[in-house]
Amino acid sequence: MNTNKIIEAVSVDCLIFGFVDSKLYVLLVKHGTGPTHGQWAIPGSWVRYNEDIDLAANRVLKSQTSINKIYLEQFKTFGKVERYPYGRVITIAYYALIDIEKVKIRPGKSEEAVEWFPVNNIPDLAFDHKKILDSGLAFLRNRILHEPIGFNLLPPSFTLLQLLTLYEAILQKKLDKSNFRKKFLKMDLLIETNKHQKKVSHRAAKYYRFDTEVYDKLKLSGFIFGF
Repeated sequence: MNTNKIIEAVSVDCLIFGFVDSKLYVLLVKHGTGPTHGQWAIPGSWVRYNEDIDLAANRVLKSQTSINKIYLEQFKTFGKVERYPYGRVITIAYYALIDIEKVKIRPGKSEEAVEWFPVNNIPDLAFDHKKILDSGLAFLRNRILHEPIGFNLLPPSFTLLQLLTLYEAILQKKLDKSNFRKKFLKMDLLIETNKHQKKVSHRAAKYYRFDTEVYDKLKLSGFIFGF
């Protein structure tokens, strides 16, 4: 056995997260061809020889799900020798946070289906994609404690309860409502709108929006948001 063989291929995988009805979702595709025919997987495929890696990620995502022109960020590289049973493959994993209601999904020519799944109710995944998903969730949970998250997951106007449930869905734990409210309002990250909930049996909650200038500054400078 020649252990000095060069890497045979590089691939990209795209974790796309969305939030709706108090649940965090991830987008998966069902393979329609090849040795993993009928299995669910993270959208992903090979990088072409003369192709920029970031362009490859966007091309693959569009071809398999129809999602186009979103910001994808690299978060980890996976390169265990045995991760792909048919040859040596290193994959670069990306992630994105998007508003589910703003995108239309459609399976590509090589996919049987594309579907949103709650992150706590995932089917068996091809290859090491469950490890990639778990790593992406851990990355997201760490990031949410050090920079604001929610701009691409929540509607333009939202209640503090919606923001709280987003953080609870990502962190997978219950948070103290009063403490959460105080910490968020103290950052001056939220701007009150003149809108309130309508047709509710309880006291109508205020709607807020993110202050984009403060949001961008906090993303650059970071903070420690302990719960």
